[in-house]
Amino acid sequence: MGYTRRLVDSELSELLETVPFVLIEGPKAVGKTESAKQVAKTIVRLDIDESSRTLAKVAPQVLLQGETPMLIDEWQLVPELWTNIKVEVDTRQLKGQFILTGSSIPEDDVTRDTGAGRVARLKMRPMTLFEMGYSNGKVSVTALMAGVRPATKDPGLTMKEIAELVCKGGWPGAQGLTLAQTQKFMKSYLTEIAGKDVQRVSGKKFDKTNVMKVLKSLARNVGTKAAETTIASDAGTKSAPLSRRVVANYLEALERVMVTEDSPSWTPQLRSRARVNGTPTRYFIDPALAAAALGASPKVLLGSQIKLFGFLFENLVVRDLRVYMQSIGGEVKQYRDEDKLEVDVILEMSDNSWAAVEVKLGVNQVEEAAKRLLAFRQKIDVAASGEPAFMAVVTATSAAYVREDGIYVIPIGTLRP
Repeated sequence: MGYTRRLVDSELSELLETVPFVLIEGPKAVGKTESAKQVAKTIVRLDIDESSRTLAKVAPQVLLQGETPMLIDEWQLVPELWTNIKVEVDTRQLKGQFILTGSSIPEDDVTRDTGAGRVARLKMRPMTLFEMGYSNGKVSVTALMAGVRPATKDPGLTMKEIAELVCKGGWPGAQGLTLAQTQKFMKSYLTEIAGKDVQRVSGKKFDKTNVMKVLKSLARNVGTKAAETTIASDAGTKSAPLSRRVVANYLEALERVMVTEDSPSWTPQLRSRARVNGTPTRYFIDPALAAAALGASPKVLLGSQIKLFGFLFENLVVRDLRVYMQSIGGEVKQYRDEDKLEVDVILEMSDNSWAAVEVKLGVNQVEEAAKRLLAFRQKIDVAASGEPAFMAVVTATSAAYVREDGIYVIPIGTLRP
């Protein structure tokens, strides 16, 4: 299989024309190296080349010589290299010199001291349905934010296909595999995370079994604001309880290896005195990780675990919208207030324009979701926060259209940036 172009590729090319070096961050096997190799002229693999790791430690100025852009893969294995790169780019005073990739954030995060104008961070997530060819791209998020109303027929994805896409995920290396092979890949991926990666990034000795229990609890609570105490209670047992502090350490490590990515809260000006719940909503960076943690198959999701299917579908939609919004300069947040009124997704652009999105697996849930969006709209002080660019319900199946109340209905298989 040849290289499949990613949305992040255009972002990388643009950033290399703007800053001396780009830091690509994302979980293992997400495709960081392959994307960087498309533009790199020199490639240094610190993960597999021991001589390069040694040179990075004892003679970094020698390692950094070569045709640019130079890709330094898994740079965090020699974190002191960060300072040497900053010195080098300050000396050269040129754009597009280095591309660094990393699948974890070092325990002592030296990248906090970035230096203005030196580096740009680029987050890389698994592939979207549009990138994999499962979305026809008839509905553009950019166009929606600009006021274009959606109108297109059902893209044709079935519930069975959606369930399979949830379980397979957007991992580049798994695209040519069967569903059974992909599920084995995802299970081994989680085993590696629980057994090695979280301990490496944290510098602490973690119990692999307990880490897997926390992963399972996160999967059961995906799309919720589950507190650390809730996860500790869910993951522990009477004979082997887990403390909130231990769970907090696990969650921090999982975030640093980038297998989880919570959605932050959106805090608009409200008409009422209701306060916004600032707790983030918990998600995996890809729903296939949650499915693998629970051993969930498409057959199970379509049968006895249809409620879980709904939450994993929400995780899939959030994954895709994060990629689409990043590519157009926006981000994904969520809303919940003390009255328990919540909206799954808030799309926010850098100019503070915004949109509200509810995610529903079945078309029979659209009516309820539309009522929630309209109730939410009544709470917002639009004089201060602005009118929403649109409000929509994203579904698994359906045509894309506008309801009489102004709420959009959009199937996931039509979306693109």
